[in-house]
Amino acid sequence: MLKYASLLAGLLLAAPAFGQARQDPAADYPKRPIKVVVCVPAGGGVDTVTRIVADKLGQKLGQPVVVENRTGQSGNIGAEYVFGAEPDGYTLLASQPAPLTVNVLLYKKINFDPTAFIPVAIMTAIPNTVTVRPDFPARTIQELIAYAKAHPGTLNYASQGTGTTSHLTAELFSTKTGIKMLHVPYRGTAPAINDLISSHVDLMFTEMASAIELHKGGRARILAVSAAQRSPLLPEIPTVIEAGVPDFISDTWNAISAPPRTPRAIVAKLSAAIVDVLEMPDVQDKLRKINTTPQQTTPEQAAKVVKDDTARWAAVIKAADLKPAE
Repeated sequence: MLKYASLLAGLLLAAPAFGQARQDPAADYPKRPIKVVVCVPAGGGVDTVTRIVADKLGQKLGQPVVVENRTGQSGNIGAEYVFGAEPDGYTLLASQPAPLTVNVLLYKKINFDPTAFIPVAIMTAIPNTVTVRPDFPARTIQELIAYAKAHPGTLNYASQGTGTTSHLTAELFSTKTGIKMLHVPYRGTAPAINDLISSHVDLMFTEMASAIELHKGGRARILAVSAAQRSPLLPEIPTVIEAGVPDFISDTWNAISAPPRTPRAIVAKLSAAIVDVLEMPDVQDKLRKINTTPQQTTPEQAAKVVKDDTARWAAVIKAADLKPAE
């Protein structure tokens, strides 16, 4: 009897430790490699940023962080894959705003609930630009508007895909200026940019990080920046607001999200590690070289960014009367 009593006492003493382990799933996280699914093709802004962050994040956490591209449907395919993954912190989503904010309004069927993702961090953000092909006749926003009105139905613009920030920024521009443009969606930034600089499309509302070197090299021209103030990277370029389009602000951010039901402790541990990585001087130097700005957000701050953008672009979709795609 004494033997069993001693065993019972030992189990009771151990119980708090077992309970604590169950309550802290991040205690020994990560124990194996982490996969980050980028929902756009290689070479785009979110892909480049994710690879910069992933390299240092793996070193900090002591496990490899592997980047994998799963593309299509403006990020829906990659988002769906992560949505169905085990909520254990070993499969994460790296995305532009669309799959987390507006795709649910622009596709008749998506196989995930964007509101159920858990935002971990906003890695970077950058203003969008109005960028035209190198031989485009307009050299200012007002000249662009005049050209569009003089050539109704002929002006076309590239985007990274239906529902992406570049697409919705163009629709916002159309709504505010009263012009009509033809949408030419691509599967990511790189192929859209390639057709822009080859003069196969007229313009693109793309993030500054993708356009600035093209502008400096004469392969495309930035007419304006869609921010509240001029960018210190291009102080000579006016904002769209300065150019006469009121309240025109649009930026693109790159986020890390976790599947629904991922333990908060793991989300917090990941977020803190990503913030630490974004504070590293060599990481900031690499991000500066691609003309994007680290954000260093908490999960709560990231969630607010997603929520606010969802409301903003939902209003644009309604005003532009955009219909869901198949």
